[in-house]
Amino acid sequence: MPNDFNQQIIDEFRANEGRVGGMFEGSPLVLLTTTGAKSGRSVTTPVMYLADGDRYVVIASNAGADHHPAWYHNLRATPEATAEIGTEQFGVKAEFVEGAERDELYARMVAQAPGFAEYEAKTTRRIPVVALLRTAA
Repeated sequence: MPNDFNQQIIDEFRANEGRVGGMFEGSPLVLLTTTGAKSGRSVTTPVMYLADGDRYVVIASNAGADHHPAWYHNLRATPEATAEIGTEQFGVKAEFVEGAERDELYARMVAQAPGFAEYEAKTTRRIPVVALLRTAA
């Protein structure tokens, strides 16, 4: 179950064809629905994304916390998920990006949303980068 903060964003996103106000106004958001690694339940989380060709790149920053966000652990356990962008909903499969490609995509996200540089500076962990690829319906 999403926390109250996330649930407000999810509700606003769905009520306004993928647009939200507040701190995420104008940011590209995906509602990512994963399968809980421990619970097995569907969990929806709003996450900023970076468009990269036919992929949607998400960053497991957890706002710079010293642990990965739950959605990242969920994708590690079950890489198949559902994405909502705007009014479109579709299946995705997670690919975990490493090395130079990870660094380049992270830098592109920082250029789009500078707060990601602060998240990286707040933690000693290497923040994971995940590419979401559409799956056949």
